[in-house]
Amino acid sequence: MKAILFHQHGGPEVLEYSDFPTPKPKAGEALVRLRVAALNRVDLTVRKGWPGLKLELPHINGADGAGEIVQLGEGVSDFAIGGHVVINANVGCGKCEYCLAGMDNMCRDWHLLGETRRGTYAEYISLPTKQLYKLPPDFELRIAAGAALVFQTAWHSLITRGKMQAGEMVVIVGAGGGVNTASIQVAKFGGARVIVIGSDAKKLKMAEALGADAVIDRSKEEDWSKAVYAATGKRGADIVVDNVGTTFPLSLRALRKGGRLLTVGNSGGPKFEIDNRFIFAKHLSIIGSTMSPIKDFVTVMDLVVAGKLRPALDQSFPLKEAAAAQKRLENGEQFGKITLEIG
Repeated sequence: MKAILFHQHGGPEVLEYSDFPTPKPKAGEALVRLRVAALNRVDLTVRKGWPGLKLELPHINGADGAGEIVQLGEGVSDFAIGGHVVINANVGCGKCEYCLAGMDNMCRDWHLLGETRRGTYAEYISLPTKQLYKLPPDFELRIAAGAALVFQTAWHSLITRGKMQAGEMVVIVGAGGGVNTASIQVAKFGGARVIVIGSDAKKLKMAEALGADAVIDRSKEEDWSKAVYAATGKRGADIVVDNVGTTFPLSLRALRKGGRLLTVGNSGGPKFEIDNRFIFAKHLSIIGSTMSPIKDFVTVMDLVVAGKLRPALDQSFPLKEAAAAQKRLENGEQFGKITLEIG
């Protein structure tokens, strides 16, 4: 099969469009002929590498993907050859106490496709069928691939962990990323009011088109926590979605007493200082999560298939141009999900 490989960590130049052995489905698995993959920021960090990351090289990036089943492993009876599926990249062992309690995203032996296991920048992938969601035969695969990771992540953070309620004020730090664009839609679906913080006027207008009730241009409002305070009638936000990390100090200031800061990432950097006085004096909670359990994945994909949630889609590239796609993502030029067309 054709795949995008890298044999060493580095910049986009390490990505190679090359041949790689086609996997064979094991018992309980299905072989999926991928038609679309979607990019995530984790693709960039894995390609660059970090101390302690151990990969079986060559590695294949990619968490998101959709396509059709072409072969079934022994014992698989609930899926059919030719069926269209989208992938859940959150891989639990299925045996530990967390998995048995339905919290597979907290698995003791947790893996993410494209991170610690070879991913979806390839023509084929073989996975346990519990990682697959059945799609209607006429459902657009690009929409499915673009929705899978970001919507389950946003839903689990806002609804399951953050316990967002209708009527609450949600501030989202960043306008164009996949999880942030999904968070806008999840928050609006749940009946919240949404303020988006960004620095690109075009992306802020697109955020409004997705449903944001108000936007704040941080290039004009350096201390945007004051702007949030004013926009909420001097009350503050109930929830701030902050996946940047280095903006935590402003996020904590923007929250009302008893508010919640939700985070699923650190695109601005993993280490920074915060003023603990804001946390205890305002009774604030910082709530982290990664991906979602299977039940949340099924919930959001049901909503996507029903047309109630839809990913913001950016440019599409052929698989062999994955390096150019990653450059676009790394430069922050995208709004929503960049995808790869495969075959």
